[in-house]
Amino acid sequence: MADLDAPSSCINQFPASLSLVDVGASDVTGTNANEYQTMTTESEKEIESPPAAISADSSSQNGIPAWGTAELPEPKPLQWRNWASFIGPGIVMMGIQIGGGEWLLGPAVTAKYGGGLMWIATVAIILQVFYNMECGRYALYCGEPVFTGFMRCWPSPMFWVGVMVTLNISALVPGLSTHGAAMIASLILDRPPDKNDLWLVVPLAYACLFGVALPVIIGGKVYNILQWVMTAKIVIVLGFCFGLGITCVSFENWWNVWSGFAQFGNVPVADANDKEHLVNGFGHWWNHGDWPIMSSASLIVVGAFAGYAGGGGLANSTYSNFVRDKGWGMGSQVGAIPSAVGGRNVTLSHVGKVFAINEENMKRWKGWWKYILTDQVLVWAPGCFVGMALPALLSLQFVEFSQISDEQSKVAQAIITADGIRHYGFHPVLAKLLWIAALFTGLMVMLPSQMSILDDFSRRWTDAIWSASRRVRKNMKSDQVKWIYYAILGTYALWSFLCAFFFSNAPKLMTDFIANFNNLALGVTAFQLLWINLRLLPKPLRPRWYQIMGLSLCGCFYLGLAGLVFVFKIVPMFTG
Repeated sequence: MADLDAPSSCINQFPASLSLVDVGASDVTGTNANEYQTMTTESEKEIESPPAAISADSSSQNGIPAWGTAELPEPKPLQWRNWASFIGPGIVMMGIQIGGGEWLLGPAVTAKYGGGLMWIATVAIILQVFYNMECGRYALYCGEPVFTGFMRCWPSPMFWVGVMVTLNISALVPGLSTHGAAMIASLILDRPPDKNDLWLVVPLAYACLFGVALPVIIGGKVYNILQWVMTAKIVIVLGFCFGLGITCVSFENWWNVWSGFAQFGNVPVADANDKEHLVNGFGHWWNHGDWPIMSSASLIVVGAFAGYAGGGGLANSTYSNFVRDKGWGMGSQVGAIPSAVGGRNVTLSHVGKVFAINEENMKRWKGWWKYILTDQVLVWAPGCFVGMALPALLSLQFVEFSQISDEQSKVAQAIITADGIRHYGFHPVLAKLLWIAALFTGLMVMLPSQMSILDDFSRRWTDAIWSASRRVRKNMKSDQVKWIYYAILGTYALWSFLCAFFFSNAPKLMTDFIANFNNLALGVTAFQLLWINLRLLPKPLRPRWYQIMGLSLCGCFYLGLAGLVFVFKIVPMFTG
């Protein structure tokens, strides 16, 4: 990526024809269609008829080319007969984000603290809804992923590439495939593996990494493959958890988990005997005048729990890629990433396309915005709550019966719940079947999620090179983006093999590192996302005050968690 273009500013990249309603405007609260109609006729005509410069593949100061122009498509009505066109980004995101952290951190959190920390998931998911909707807003308008929007801003594309490389470090640690390998080893050995079984776990981790890459190589459009895989994952994982939960989990544990989503302020603290218990932070402050102090180990767990709740890290920003690839809004005018085999008729434009701001397009925009709202509020968010609750239910009910030791859990953390089910007291035949079913369900959690991480990393940097590199824009046709995508995917897979070798004896360490670093990434990009939506989008399409507040709180929440972990855990490691 050495040939990324020279610096360019947000203002210089934005089409002059839209400057009346965008750059320089101080009102960032949004404008509805009625307010739009009060614009002067002269300004309206200017906006409705952008000059040719906006659609030319030209750049200012050798930066990313200006957006092209196209017609905003008419959205289909949100009706049951159109359900196929609606199922998409939210389902894929939910499938990606259900299970990985929940399956791994459930035993560490719910078995230790009950449902008392589930409120962290409530805060995380609600704040991420604001984040995801703003990603969708940007993609609906121009058909670009938000990462490209970041690179359109000052000081330069290379600067933002460096920032995103740093924030994307957690994606370079393939923890989920290693956990998947431990599950396969358990099926082979008929017991949870330990450190003496690494001779089997490590080769299986390699096989898992290779296996998760296969689905995205075949087919027509990578997004469609992800949609089918994640839909199957949701049905299998939630079906197993719900079925076992209804038949075997006590009402007390159901209440413990679901009520925990509303127990705001609970935090783990240690007593005089160094035994941890939950204390409500607000109640403690009211009674004692100060806040309870958590240990650094508890802080890591809380940070990791927040990092895995919902999405986390740069994974949420991929929602804009999925909106584009699904063809919502201006995404249908831009294209998608094709697969290596069978993707000949799938193309992707180097830069996004925008539409003129007029009454008809504002009406269509409202229709597309309903897609985003429904997708996030009625599909993704409820799915994330269910995805957090059901694995937690199984952990709360069965983990205490597991015979896996603390030392063994470093390798077999993902098998703790399955081992607890096996030793719960079922009939031996039923226990054997449920043991196998739980391990298979765990595989359906880990491997598709690792596949999505592989795709997410490759997709993010493919979009960066595809849009920001002048050499690529000049020499590669719109149907050749797949070669960049698969070159990055292959490189990432090779790197993952090395990580699987060096960290195969500590998948739990990889899990904690990924989750806490994700908090930093989500916090930083929340504010950058707010910046581009307030600077690059026309005034009628910008976020309103409550959306600005929600996204700002998201950034503060995750940066706050990252800061606490850094100050109380990372700094003492270097200062002693």
